[in-house]
Amino acid sequence: MTSRSTAHLPLHSGSAPAWLFQRMVDMAGAITTLIVRDSGPEEMLRRLSDPFWFQAFGCVLGFDWHSSGVTTTVCGALKEAAKRYRSDMGIIVCGGKGATSRKTPQDICRACDQGGTDAAPLLYASRLAAKVDGAAVQDGYQLYHHCFFFTPGKQTWCVVQQGLNPELRYARRYHWLAEQMPSFVAEPHAAVACDQRQNVLNLVAGETEAHRQAVAAVAREHPERVLREIGPLLQGDHLPLFDGPRAERKRPLDNLQLPARHTIGTRDIKPAALKKVLLQTYERQAQDFEQLLGAPGIGPMALRSLSLIAEVIYQAPASHRDPAAYSFAHGGKDGHPYAVNQQLYDANLERLRETIRLAKIGYTQKAEALRSLAHFTARLCDSNS
Repeated sequence: MTSRSTAHLPLHSGSAPAWLFQRMVDMAGAITTLIVRDSGPEEMLRRLSDPFWFQAFGCVLGFDWHSSGVTTTVCGALKEAAKRYRSDMGIIVCGGKGATSRKTPQDICRACDQGGTDAAPLLYASRLAAKVDGAAVQDGYQLYHHCFFFTPGKQTWCVVQQGLNPELRYARRYHWLAEQMPSFVAEPHAAVACDQRQNVLNLVAGETEAHRQAVAAVAREHPERVLREIGPLLQGDHLPLFDGPRAERKRPLDNLQLPARHTIGTRDIKPAALKKVLLQTYERQAQDFEQLLGAPGIGPMALRSLSLIAEVIYQAPASHRDPAAYSFAHGGKDGHPYAVNQQLYDANLERLRETIRLAKIGYTQKAEALRSLAHFTARLCDSNS
């Protein structure tokens, strides 16, 4: 089963003070050690892949309850805790924010060399997860944080990565979990939580397998043939259609009207740049969309161009459905999208309280964490009354 979740968070500046961060490292390590001891490392990966548990975890650690910084700070604390607690943590933490995220492959290889784990599948998973959220789902958020968690000696992993939209002043966090990975490119979402939807290019939507096949087919075609077929389109004229990936021309369009939802139109495609992309993809001869997506140098603009061509030539529409849905763990204080499920909320809070109570931490840290939970609960009850 593959799950992928998303959370929207306002962008905030600043960082955790050193005195707080060190306590966060201690708390994160103690809680993780307890969960791994009682339920195994796979359970910790499941919890990290849940955006709501992750958010509550950040609150327990004492960081700002709703800012984008909770993602980078919690992941950073877990990475430091993994160095301190070592095998007791039960999980490996790789990657991070900015330039550190680009060192994820080195982190994975180093940990695998030490533990005797095959790094290749993990490297592939890390790269494809980033490619899906950075290129195959074009939602306006630029990835800048990528943290990869896995269990030593096994191929169980999860990813927590985050993108930002400076115009909206919001961040979007993506969670991945793979206990079985049937596909990276066909609806890998289990739940996506946010407060807004927008128009996107979603190349991993489950309902558009035909479009993915068409994109891969375009990528395998000889560049000269593709440029010949779309030449009239680039000039604003009529376009001959294929009836399938390798069929002959069907008929000219009587009236070509491209959908306004594309942020890039055919007139914006430069033939020279497109030919460079087509030469690159033609040489690789990717057999399916996943191979095409994983190829080096195939980024958002290349995929968007291929998608636009495939949609028009093969009449296989792309999806513009935002994978984000109005999905909340406990409901909203104002009854939107539904009233707070207090029984579920209390059960989850009690689980967190019990986790902290049993953790091997000092009384001061424990008291501060419980005080944070109590304050969070009181605020929710006051707002909901």
